[in-house]
Amino acid sequence: MKLSIIDQSPVPAGFTAADALRNTIELAQIGERLGYERYWIAEHHAIDALASPAPEVLIARLGAETSQIRIGSGGVMLPHYSPMKVAEVFRVLHALYPDRVDLGVGRAPGGTPLESYALWRTRGEHPQSDDFGQQMVELLAFLNRTFPANHPFNRIKLSPAMPGGPEVWLLGSSMWSASAAAQLGLPYAFAHFIDPNPTRLAIEHYRSHFKSRENGLSEPRTILAVGALCADTEEEAERLISSARLFRRRIRRGELGPIPTPEEAVGELGDEQSRAGESEFPRYFVGAPDSVRDKLVDMASILHVDELMIVTVMHGHRERKYSYQLLADAFGLKPR
Repeated sequence: MKLSIIDQSPVPAGFTAADALRNTIELAQIGERLGYERYWIAEHHAIDALASPAPEVLIARLGAETSQIRIGSGGVMLPHYSPMKVAEVFRVLHALYPDRVDLGVGRAPGGTPLESYALWRTRGEHPQSDDFGQQMVELLAFLNRTFPANHPFNRIKLSPAMPGGPEVWLLGSSMWSASAAAQLGLPYAFAHFIDPNPTRLAIEHYRSHFKSRENGLSEPRTILAVGALCADTEEEAERLISSARLFRRRIRRGELGPIPTPEEAVGELGDEQSRAGESEFPRYFVGAPDSVRDKLVDMASILHVDELMIVTVMHGHRERKYSYQLLADAFGLKPR
């Protein structure tokens, strides 16, 4: 089973966003050494706790700081941007780091309605129309140079021009994204850690409705992005995950501050049963490494996914690095 990492660049309480970005760079280097397949950067806007509004900038830095691990976006929120500009940016990244760059594309806003409005490509009396499907088709045509001969954009020759290009993934956490990925014949990454309720239905729908495309995939490919946190003991893992649980609760209340310490989280949450009402599979797998591995393998086997992508949010950077190390060891990843 391949393992990868998705990083939201969490900002721990008592530290700065610059610290969080340095943590991201170090974690990418560690992930490469441990044998993780790819390292994706999330896109979030105007959230004090997450220092990652511009994944393409971080990808450029991570490519220079690593040499083998695949690097990419998890993802670029395409409704905010023009397809041509996204294609240009990722062609530059591909030129810098050939055959290592993933372009994960998402439809979600990555922020509140106010931030979405501020990021709109056009503003007026009416809300920006949802033209994501058209944007995706245009983006793929720019990247693959497949505009029809009579299309005006067929005359545009993007630079840098070189063989190949970034590997495009469609990201999502809904049935809509599953259907879109299947129709477009794209590999699909499902964000179980964002919304675990439609996971099984979305993955099954994608696989059963997948349509292969010329110059595309011949069969479906899936990544399942899940939360996981490992520690030496179940008790320590439960203590550490309290920071993420309090963070999620505060986000729902519109409180966007940094990741709290476990001590603060335990004090505020008390004996709250934060996992009550979980879906078929938990949003976060928490515990000793062998236990977490067995549960992840069971889930991946049931859903027939090709790869697991792990997000780990906690306060301590040292403990976060150790969690990824424990998981790599438990899965027997081959170090680079």
